[in-house]
Amino acid sequence: MSAAARRLQQALAPHARRLADTRIAGLVGADPARATALSLRVGPLYANFARQRFDDQALAGLYALAADAGLQDALRALFDGAMVNPSEQRPALHVALRSALGTTPVAQDAHAQARGARARMASMVDALAASAVTDIVNVGIGGSDLGPRLVVDALKDAHSGRFRVHFLTNVDGSDAFHRLRGLDPAKTAAILVSKSFGTQETLLNGTILRDWLGGGERLYAVSANVEKAQAFGVDPARVLPMWDWVGGRYSLWSTVGFAIALAIGMDGFDALLEGAAEMDAHVLEAPLDANLPVLHALTAVWNRNGLGLPTHAVLPYDERLALLPAYLQQLVMESLGKSVTPDGEPADVDTVPVLWGGAGTNSQHSFFQALHQGTQSVPADFIGTVRPDHPYAENHAALLSNLLAQTEALANGHAAEDAQKRYPGNRPSTLMLLDALTPHSLGALIALYEHSVYLQSVLWGINAFDQWGVELGKRIAGELLPAVKGEPARVEDPVTRALLAEIASRR
Repeated sequence: MSAAARRLQQALAPHARRLADTRIAGLVGADPARATALSLRVGPLYANFARQRFDDQALAGLYALAADAGLQDALRALFDGAMVNPSEQRPALHVALRSALGTTPVAQDAHAQARGARARMASMVDALAASAVTDIVNVGIGGSDLGPRLVVDALKDAHSGRFRVHFLTNVDGSDAFHRLRGLDPAKTAAILVSKSFGTQETLLNGTILRDWLGGGERLYAVSANVEKAQAFGVDPARVLPMWDWVGGRYSLWSTVGFAIALAIGMDGFDALLEGAAEMDAHVLEAPLDANLPVLHALTAVWNRNGLGLPTHAVLPYDERLALLPAYLQQLVMESLGKSVTPDGEPADVDTVPVLWGGAGTNSQHSFFQALHQGTQSVPADFIGTVRPDHPYAENHAALLSNLLAQTEALANGHAAEDAQKRYPGNRPSTLMLLDALTPHSLGALIALYEHSVYLQSVLWGINAFDQWGVELGKRIAGELLPAVKGEPARVEDPVTRALLAEIASRR
């Protein structure tokens, strides 16, 4: 058994057995201070953990686990640019994109590079603002799409109004076909985002954009491979840098956020980074038992390993955060979807939960039936906004009342003589509230999840920063492409051969 798995078993199993029949309503009722004692605030972000299925004794055990696992040392290693991604022999210095909390030369140099790149990006934003361009198309996939797309959509109320920003990601040609309809190529610029400038989806869609625009005059790129971008037709003066010490799913704070800066302006982009930097300072400096990302990570590990719950829902009660579950699916499941330790041994512990979710109140009329009365308990993060950016007070009051009602109903349940109308309750959740949805508060929220994911990886003894699991399918797809196009190719798998024949017969 791995050392991490042994630590988890020793720390969690006794408390899980002891609390097996304990109910959330009973925990809250027995402790009048619980509702406030299990809450934390960092700047504009408040989180309440009172409806999680642990008591003070279990929580003390979780904090002891955090100390035993060396979470504070692991955080310092992350900020200082240690080799926290051993399979690729790289640091993971996304924190250096927004804060200068690293103490080593490598961390300080990364921060200086980020500042220089941001200054170049600001100049490009100004140049585009002074041009006739009205529309921006961001071409990328994975981290080159999900982060910028989430932020641009979530902060629509902070948009400068100067540009309309669109996103093109899927290799499916129908996405490009429909995305470009209605746009004027003479008034459109495109940003091609790919670290290697070899990503299949980005190059295929980039070719469509380049041809549609009539050349590379309004093509921009964010890439570590300037030569390939130049060969594609992008002037090197319009190529912003990426670095191998920033993973794609952690990159929205970098020049990958060019589309964000065009949407909300550089002041808004800087405020986004400042919100993340506030969370960085908190996670690095706050003691373990008053540290929001630490408590969030410990809660996730308790639910996964202590209670054995295999899924996790993210439920934002703000339509502007509707893309947050999709963004977090990549952040959480690509980072934590590992079954071996960095030395290649079995992890010997259940790791990543299946993360899913959707925006309330729409979801209440969809999958909430399963949350309330299904056979599996699904822990959830509920996220709300106290102050809206619209004038419809009655709507917002209804939204918040539904948010509060759902968390209460999931925790407390409802007894009824008719079994079909009975709510079992005892379903754990965390409630997070943003004072308002601003660049600063959104930056803090996203950084909270980033740090929680890293800390979970430390507790599980896995590497959060590689993603070898996505490579095999991409390699096989490349090998099959000639066969799909009808060219001679050797296909070993008999099922694939049959499927290729079926496709060919219907063309």
